[in-house]
Amino acid sequence: MSFPFVQPYFGLGNSLQTAQASGGGAVGGWVELARTTLGSAGDTISVSSLPDKRYYMVLGDIQPSGNVYTRTWLNADSGSNYATRYSGNGAVDSTITSTNDTVTNKSTDTTPYFTVQYLANLSGQEKLWINHSVEQETAGAGNAPDRMESVNKWANTSNPISTIQQTNEASGDLASGSELVVLGWDTADTHTSNFWEELANVDLTGGANANLSSGTISAKKYLWLQYYVQATSGTPDLRVSFNNDSGSNYARRRSINGGSDGVRTSQTSLDQDGGLVKLFGNAFIINNASNEKLCIFHSVREDSSGSGNAPNRRETVGKWANTSNQITEIDLDVSSSTMTTSSYMRVWGAD
Repeated sequence: MSFPFVQPYFGLGNSLQTAQASGGGAVGGWVELARTTLGSAGDTISVSSLPDKRYYMVLGDIQPSGNVYTRTWLNADSGSNYATRYSGNGAVDSTITSTNDTVTNKSTDTTPYFTVQYLANLSGQEKLWINHSVEQETAGAGNAPDRMESVNKWANTSNPISTIQQTNEASGDLASGSELVVLGWDTADTHTSNFWEELANVDLTGGANANLSSGTISAKKYLWLQYYVQATSGTPDLRVSFNNDSGSNYARRRSINGGSDGVRTSQTSLDQDGGLVKLFGNAFIINNASNEKLCIFHSVREDSSGSGNAPNRRETVGKWANTSNQITEIDLDVSSSTMTTSSYMRVWGAD
């Protein structure tokens, strides 16, 4: 079965991508099922009447007005039918059981945050899902964002998910423009209207280089970045930047192999890995022009080859403290080395 959390046609060859572009064949992919965008301030965003899909991806753009702390409900079930395991900023896991909702963001906040959730939706099984969030915190690159990761379950084994709702439990409101977008994917899908539009497909087959650049891409509200980077020599750092901005306008928070979070502020780029040899990464970005750009990265680094050596992992959240422009270029650099011809990057986007 295809792994649903990666764009289904990614890496499957030109023939399938050509079929999708031309509308031929049964392609499937993530399709937008529904969205709710608040037209005025309120405490609840609810996306309802969802068709029964095997998997959901949920993108949440939360704009607070005052103090906000959101929780997630499914099918308007407010009974004690949920359980959550979560960690904020890399702290030791906490659990909540037999509760009436699940944790969505790290803590009460007054600044924007971005969530990405994946839900498995088999009606006869408990519903399991993964949530990652990045919270802007105090504005400016001198302040690192916060992060939260959680795994959740809804102990319902009778019904598929039909409603996904986030509710504010703090004293403020969800401001106008706050939004939930629900995407669906199913093995039986044959549509060709994928939510994610490919914006850039770049590789180094023409020769090694210190840089992978998307070039100019369309300005989209939601961005999805994937990359594989292999260094030709040494163990260089991988750095990500936007729109050719090399000023001290970036900040990040990162955990390495589950260790305590480390932060870097007022940086000239988002450093994703130090000492890389071979690295695969996946990232989501909320790209509102008037807000700082918030990013969620996950990556795996090979380190020493062979099954006798475990890979390394990174969980990173970052922000680009630009509140005037959308991202229209993404660059990956290994300044102290070059990348081999196996290196590539893909960018998808959607509004």
